[in-house]
Amino acid sequence: MSQQHPLLLGGGYGSPYSIKMRGVLRYRQIPFRWILRGSEWDTLPDVPVQIIPVLGFPNEAGDYTEAMVDSSPQIMRLETMFDARSLVPTDPVVAFIDYLLEDYGDEWITKPMYHYRWYYDAAIDKAAKLLPLDRGGINLPDAEWQQMQSYISERQIGRRALVGSTEENRPIIEDSYHRLLDLLSAHLETRMFLLGDRPGRGDFGLFGQLFQLVSWEPESAREAIDRAPRVRNWVDRRDDLSWWQTPVGGAGWADRDAIAETTIALLREVGRTYAPFMIANAEALQSGAAEMSCTIDGQTYSQAPFGYQGKCLMWLREQYAALSATDRAAVDALLAGTGCEPLFV
Repeated sequence: MSQQHPLLLGGGYGSPYSIKMRGVLRYRQIPFRWILRGSEWDTLPDVPVQIIPVLGFPNEAGDYTEAMVDSSPQIMRLETMFDARSLVPTDPVVAFIDYLLEDYGDEWITKPMYHYRWYYDAAIDKAAKLLPLDRGGINLPDAEWQQMQSYISERQIGRRALVGSTEENRPIIEDSYHRLLDLLSAHLETRMFLLGDRPGRGDFGLFGQLFQLVSWEPESAREAIDRAPRVRNWVDRRDDLSWWQTPVGGAGWADRDAIAETTIALLREVGRTYAPFMIANAEALQSGAAEMSCTIDGQTYSQAPFGYQGKCLMWLREQYAALSATDRAAVDALLAGTGCEPLFV
């Protein structure tokens, strides 16, 4: 598709999903303009839910009359508009694994991201100082800046338990981050991307969260540099992959029978953390319970159930059901022994 006018991407520097979508647009070489959401330059139309990023679409006259939120649907909308440098593997089995890895990044690795930002004092101080400047501008008056610092930090610290960042859950969340660093480090010894010689949705799902974790949050960034310098460099590269020479057409994806063992190891981590959480969350939503609880690594993980993550599991199961019988069997074989199997029972 030719594009006379650029897309608009409204987001923030501290938003993992904004950085994820900025990376997607850069890699796909889709013309766009980056706008700080809520700033004086934000001309994006209204959206039903006030979350970021917001992706604005121009009409033929160049007016931005349509916008949407939610990074995963945004990625798939772009797939219908532009052919080159697609993020979706041509093999439906590989594409499904890619989708699962993206959702793991979006819905589980966001927990370490939030935790490391709002649990440690140095991170809280940094976020409280910097985040208001995205919306208010560099020349925000000091009095208003101080007020916004207090408001943001108090609000986000107050939400920690809602997203699982509690003292009881801290070992589970931090250990899962450490294991992800180790798993990606092992993978990056021989490969650049999760599923072949080109990035997929899963690469960008992890990138958005890790961008914050390895380069923004003081404690988790220190841990990443000490433990996994390859991962830190991988994240730096993912920020702008417009330079990457992607194989033409549908070439460059791993064959379904040749997915790297280091990627399978990552799927075992998905089954270890994300899978029990998503299942318990869905059960709590269905029963109307005020708290969901599951066992991860022999420890009890608890938080309030979250409605959106219930929808994510439903969508994942719908995609699984839409596979042909042969492709479902191939997915089942790949997931066998990973702990992901209960997601699709």
